[in-house]
Amino acid sequence: MAVPKFFEFFGTFLKAVADGEIHSSKEVREFIASDMKISDEDLAELLPSKRQSTFANRVAWARTYLDRAGLISTPSKGHYCITDEGKKVLASGEKIDLKYLEKYPSFLAFHTVSSPEKPEEPEEEKTPMEILDDAFKKVNASLADELMTEVMKLDPGDFEKLVVKLLLQMGYGSGIDNAGVVTKLSGDGGIDGIIKEDQLGFSSIYIQAKQWALDSTVGRPEIQKFAGALQGEKATRGLFITTAKFSKEARQYADNLHQSNIVLIDGEALMRLMIKNNLGVSVEQTYEVKRIDTDFFSDSL
Repeated sequence: MAVPKFFEFFGTFLKAVADGEIHSSKEVREFIASDMKISDEDLAELLPSKRQSTFANRVAWARTYLDRAGLISTPSKGHYCITDEGKKVLASGEKIDLKYLEKYPSFLAFHTVSSPEKPEEPEEEKTPMEILDDAFKKVNASLADELMTEVMKLDPGDFEKLVVKLLLQMGYGSGIDNAGVVTKLSGDGGIDGIIKEDQLGFSSIYIQAKQWALDSTVGRPEIQKFAGALQGEKATRGLFITTAKFSKEARQYADNLHQSNIVLIDGEALMRLMIKNNLGVSVEQTYEVKRIDTDFFSDSL
């Protein structure tokens, strides 16, 4: 017997957390292995990278898909519990597969991340490179979701430190002592951090960091207040970073400023920047995609 596909774990995963208590990833894996009678040989099978077992990897992806559909939640890293919706699904006795999860908009948006404006093409109609590209996007979408969960657990002061650290990681103020600083939590005048824009320290970027709920929106009044804080510091460059979203009016206001330049980074963009600059994440596996060198065959032989 081979290790089941990740979507074949959906129902058993829900059974593993059906009591409503919080369970560790180890407890869930042990329940699934026992309930589905997975052999020791299959449990020992490793991915081609040799860094993780195939079983553990597929259970982890089952968790990601169920979480995206809202059937389970992750109260802390590596610990899961069933949601009210998950209980309803489990009680219904219906088969839980990919098609079933597509009834949930949050899952559908994730599952079609490579092409949200149109239905995803059948895999057999895609080239190998398109399949690889889609898989890469889904891995990053899942990673961004987990990364945001960790970011939202930070207290406000640590979130501000994270933002400054990200800018330093991106190369701002490189080579300068104390290139980035976080202002005091009280009496900061609307400025949460300051970072040097260039290696010589000629100018500074003033930062405001808002760790707001993911479904909330930063409106124009907040950007106006930040613009006023910049004027108070006689600053011309500002960066407003939030875990939430910006309203259309907020973006229009920032775009139309004349005396100062304010860049807006929302939660989605923040996750992309953290992943791109390896902040809070690490490289697990690297794949090289090679092509034929036609010059070698035409010129070198």
